[in-house]
Amino acid sequence: MSKFTEKVKEEFKKVLPPTIFFFVILHIVALIRTLMVKETGVALPTTASILLASLILGKSVLLADMLPFINRFPDKPLVWNVSWKTLMYTLVALVIHYLEELYDYWKEAHSLAAANHELLTHISWPRFWAVQILLLTLIFNYCVIAELARALGKGRLKAMFFGPLPSSSERP
Repeated sequence: MSKFTEKVKEEFKKVLPPTIFFFVILHIVALIRTLMVKETGVALPTTASILLASLILGKSVLLADMLPFINRFPDKPLVWNVSWKTLMYTLVALVIHYLEELYDYWKEAHSLAAANHELLTHISWPRFWAVQILLLTLIFNYCVIAELARALGKGRLKAMFFGPLPSSSERP
């Protein structure tokens, strides 16, 4: 294989776990949002838009993990890195969630400032914060799993979770 093909394959393997995770959790968030705003006429995301957001978030996590300040506490107990990364990823999720809401108002408004004013005036803050709490909880779970995988090694974590793979002589 060429170096380019190998690099693409390596990057794909790295981006797949967070992308799948975010694809699942964003569907959970969309389902909960649907249940919260049922019969209000509010447009909700489709699977295609959730897939695109999942791909963006998956790649964002990989890029963020390459920043020197993200893995701030590699030699301390896991709770340090889990807490720090949860805070960082949740702040990013907060900004993205706000911008997503702002975009809906911007389509109707004549300027970004007017859209922001309309958003601040008409947004359902309890619903907004409910979604943020849900995202915080799910991001925390992602960070716990990612830090355990880093500390134990992905192969060991997979074996602990799914059990040891049968040897080639035991396979049918």
